[in-house]
Amino acid sequence: MFIGELSKRTGASTRSLRYYEQQGLLRPQRRASGYRESDVAAVRRVRILLTAGLNTDLIREVLPCMAEEGAILAPTCEEMTQDLKDERERLSRSIEQLQDARALLSSIIHAGEAITAGVGRNDPSTSQ
Repeated sequence: MFIGELSKRTGASTRSLRYYEQQGLLRPQRRASGYRESDVAAVRRVRILLTAGLNTDLIREVLPCMAEEGAILAPTCEEMTQDLKDERERLSRSIEQLQDARALLSSIIHAGEAITAGVGRNDPSTSQ
């Protein structure tokens, strides 16, 4: 199939598909006519791993060790499981940092709203 057909079948843009190829995530088998063999399953695996928060370098490493178990991917190489656990820990730390940043920003907003609400009431020049 041509890239446009692969795009339609997978929901990935042609630009994304070319990027996946450029990053070594897809290695389409092409006929002499330039027609691609189906990469639908490979695109699905790449998109699942991207959605899971993995970067393309890690995806390139783990992709050969991934099998599909229904709608879920499962690592088949034992050493890849630790890489995935490490990535999960990195994501957990990032989530905690974002939650801390959100809490601080909420405090700043609340303090600003309190000051703004109090300015009109405590300013003698506004009372009559």
